[in-house]
Amino acid sequence: MAFIRVSSPHAHSANTTAGVMRQVLLATLPGLAALTAYFGPGTLINVILACLAAVVFEATVLKMRQRPVVFYLRDCSALVTAVLLGLALPPYCPWWVVIVGMFFAIVVAKQLYGGLGYNPFNPAMVGYVVLLISFPLEMSQWATPRGALADGQSLPNLMDALAKVFGEADIDGYSSATPLDTLRQSGGQTLNDLYSSAPIFTSGRWAGGGWEWVNIAFLLGGAYLLYKKVFTWHAPVAMLASLGILAIALYDSGSSNSAGSPIFHWLSGATMLGAFFIVTDPVTSAVSNKGRLIYGAGVGILVFVIRTWGNYPDAVAFAVLLMNFAAPFIDYYTVPRTYGHNKAPRATAKKTE
Repeated sequence: MAFIRVSSPHAHSANTTAGVMRQVLLATLPGLAALTAYFGPGTLINVILACLAAVVFEATVLKMRQRPVVFYLRDCSALVTAVLLGLALPPYCPWWVVIVGMFFAIVVAKQLYGGLGYNPFNPAMVGYVVLLISFPLEMSQWATPRGALADGQSLPNLMDALAKVFGEADIDGYSSATPLDTLRQSGGQTLNDLYSSAPIFTSGRWAGGGWEWVNIAFLLGGAYLLYKKVFTWHAPVAMLASLGILAIALYDSGSSNSAGSPIFHWLSGATMLGAFFIVTDPVTSAVSNKGRLIYGAGVGILVFVIRTWGNYPDAVAFAVLLMNFAAPFIDYYTVPRTYGHNKAPRATAKKTE
């Protein structure tokens, strides 16, 4: 009697953790380039400082945990966290702000939970929220984008930027409110009035000078990751769709009480960075496609609610962390179908022996 060996129905993939992380880093380059073009070299300095701090903190904790340092550093996950936090921080913020943020992101939010794959919250967003709550002044000083500067003003060159970051770090001379801040502090003006009078809007077309192109750049990076199948479309599309639907529902043609149009919300703040680089985190988001749709929609709803009625203009970090709390609950009720079964098991079903 002849026996035929039949292999198990496993799916094989050439992707590795390090390979995926490198693709994510590559996809952030358009956004980094746009931030540098419109806001000067401050964001580039943030990213470099964050990367150095991330490697030092990760290596130190791994050494204390008696884990192979080079093996774990090679997966590039610490660099991804560093780049995402560096991109989210205001340009020219003091150097110690970056260091403190990376400490909470790497040591507290990642390594204290056991490292990559065990952290329940997105490390970069934990670092960002800690900084936003602890140092509101430093975290609100965004540079005026190129094109919205007053006559005779210019963004600092590299040497001046380094002096700001490591010295007095005072950018009052060329700082301004973001489009989201400007809308919240409209003083009873209609959207048409704001778009025709506020420099941040007159220098742009849809959502404020510089900011709209930064978001488009992150959208291009996200499209690249979708093309490479690094993640599925469910979470980012659900986030952007729910955010847009709420914006349409409360737009009211742009009165003084309007929360802004859908395109304004899509192309301002950290919307596209959040949609394609934060909510797609496979560790802290939902597992199944149905769960990712619910998770992404929840993030979009929370972003709009906090932006419109909360105390923080840009709410991506808070929305993501709140949905990180909910991700296990979502997974519990959206259990994916097991291979070889026609239906997904019920989460409340009793196990049979």
